[in-house]
Parts: sequence; C-alpha cells; structure tokens
Amino acid sequence: MGVRTIIINDILQSLSGYLEKPPLYEPGEDHFWDDDYISKGMLAAHLSQEFDAASRRFETIDREIEHLIYSGAVQPDDRILDLGCGPGLYASRLSKKGVRVTGIDISRRSIDYAVKYAAENSLDITYINGSFFDMNYNGEFSVAMQIYGELDTFSDEKRDLLLSKVHDALKPDGLFIFDVSTRAQRLKEGARNHWYSFKGGLWRPGRHLILEEGFDYPDNDVWLDQYIVIDENGIAVYRNWFHDYSLETILDVLNKTGFSIVQVWNDLTGTPYEDGGDWIAVVARKI
Repeated sequence: MGVRTIIINDILQSLSGYLEKPPLYEPGEDHFWDDDYISKGMLAAHLSQEFDAASRRFETIDREIEHLIYSGAVQPDDRILDLGCGPGLYASRLSKKGVRVTGIDISRRSIDYAVKYAAENSLDITYINGSFFDMNYNGEFSVAMQIYGELDTFSDEKRDLLLSKVHDALKPDGLFIFDVSTRAQRLKEGARNHWYSFKGGLWRPGRHLILEEGFDYPDNDVWLDQYIVIDENGIAVYRNWFHDYSLETILDVLNKTGFSIVQVWNDLTGTPYEDGGDWIAVVARKI
C-alpha cells in the first residue's frame, strides 16, 4: 500500500463519522466567529451590498430602523441593548437618531470596526467585545434587540438563558425586539449538499476542499448547515444550527420566560403578519 493510499484512507476514515447525521446541537469547531482569518471574511460579509449574508443590505436596515421608530417601538431617548451588534450597522443608525446604544458582539474584528466607525462619525456608542451570555445587567435598558434571526441559532436551554438575561437587563415594561425564521423559509432553501474546491475563501486562505451538507430535524423544527473543511492541516467541521419558529411556538417561549407579545409583523420593515411567511418579527414586553 502506497503512501498516497494510506493518506486517502486516513482522510476517509476521519470523514466517515462526520458524514452521519450528528446528534441535535452537537458542536463543531468553537469560536470560529472570532477566528483571526475567518473573521475577516465575516466582516466583509456584514458590509457587502451584494447579498444578505451575515447582515441584511443597508437599504433594508434603513427601512427597519425607520419603521421601528415610526411604530413607536423605539423612542429617540431610549437606552437600547444591541445583542450581536456585529460592526454596528443598527447601533450607528440608532445613535444618529438620538438613541443611546450599548452593543455586544463576540467578534473582536467586528467590534473594532464598529468602534472606529463611531469615533470617525462622533457617535456616542458603548461597544463590548464579549458574549451576551456573560452580561449581568439589572433594569438598565428600555429596549433590547437581536436582529436577523440570531435567536434561531441557540438550543432551547441557551435560548431560555439568554431570554432570562434580557429580562433582567430591561426596565419594567421594557421591550425586546427580534426576528426569527420560520419552517417555511427553511423548506424553500432545502438541503445544501455540495462540495467545493477553493484556492482561498471564507474558511481558509490557501487551497482547501469544502463538503457542505444540510441535515433536517423536523420533530424539533431544527436545521443544521454543516461545513467540513479539508486542507493541508487536516479536517475541521463547522456547524450552524437553526431552530425555526411559528407564531404559536415563539409565543409559548416568550410566555414562559416572562414576556408578552405587543406587536408582530412578517419582517421588521413592518410587513403585516400573515401565516406562512419566511420571517416573524416580534416586539415583546417584559412582564
């Protein structure tokens, strides 16, 4: 048996375990959002106007901000907690409207960009590089927001922990503004079962191979996007978990964590709610 055959057999043996459907919420590589290389591509995706990837396009964000203010969900003198603020796309726009914003994000590169932008534009925004699971506020904010489906990415246990921390952070009758994806959107996208070869891309700077596969967990309304990255340094597995919701299921979650729904739309630009949409946008009040 030649060296090449041995290497290929080793790769196939290593891959075999990853090609099976993993247990629900089994983690992949940790902390990849703050990886020194990957975070460069993530920041570029946040800022890109060619697609809605890490963030929505600026035109949509502008419409969302205008609608939240017009609807009264956000007031100019509010103090807002922006969870998963990224490079400050929402925080900076809110600050320009007179809102006092504190943004939290785990990506150092995104926070550095947000801080620089705020300084260059004389915006008084507090940015924190860290996990919002570590926050420990007590009744300090009028509004908390978490936008573009980030609540979808957590297991039930982590979601409820986050909602508990949000509840603690809000003033009495404070509002939590967020959106979640629905099962309808996921079924439209379907499984992404592909492989790609790159000489440089989001995951690695040099030559690498990506095996992409989607796994459905219909009994849990959960979907997994899995990326197996193979390069000269070995194999790494990245997993993005998504828990989709209906209006009924998100209402149940909010009720048990101390919130009541004030307003619901199909998106944060204010599209009237109809069952079967791709998104559910919610304004919930602390009770």
